This record gives sequence, structure tokens and C-alpha cells, in this order.
Amino acid sequence: MAQEDKIEETSSKGNKSNPNKINIELSEEIAEGVYANLAMIAHSNSEFVIDFIRLMPGVPKAKVKARIVITPEHAKRLLSALSDNITKYEETFGPIKKTEEAPKFPINFGGTIGEA
Repeated sequence: MAQEDKIEETSSKGNKSNPNKINIELSEEIAEGVYANLAMIAHSNSEFVIDFIRLMPGVPKAKVKARIVITPEHAKRLLSALSDNITKYEETFGPIKKTEEAPKFPINFGGTIGEA
């Protein structure tokens, strides 16, 4: 059974005078999600590539569980949405603790890379 979410666009005045509806289908398989504890980010002049990786303790090999390719504009929108959601999370549950410890595994895929 698929889940559907509806997104409605509203006018700048906030009323729903002429809404454009987008039906987004979310299959059960995708709805389950995939666990990742590392993200590697690379970019070119036209796109950002985000690899979501599951790193297991004591296992020398990690697997990319999902790869998302987005435009620079959408990367900026994602950054803004993630920042907004982190702020809301911390208002509800308190500050997220960040460890200063660096990952203890080699990271060398070449190119311009950021970590999350």
C-alpha cells in the first residue's frame, strides 16, 4: 500500500485561491528508509552528489547505501531546510551534541569532498 503526501502551493497572500497540487507517492520499500552514519559530498559546476554510507565498526569496507544527485540550487534549498529542521529539533529536544573526534578510517575518494 502506497502512502501519498499532498503539497499545495499558495499565493503570496497565504490563501489557497488557485492551489497546484502535487501528489507524491511513497512506496513501502522507500518509506522504510535506509540507515546511514556517514555522508560524503562532492560537487561539480552543475551538480552536488551526496553519498549516504553505512560504516560498521570493525569492518574495513563501507557501502554506499544511497546516492542523491541534485542541482546547486536544490543543494542550497536542502541546506536551508535542514538548518530549519535542526533548529526546530533543538528547540524541542535540546542541543545536538557534536563530538570533536575525527572518524578513524581512511577517506580518500578524490575530488572535492565534504563530510557530514
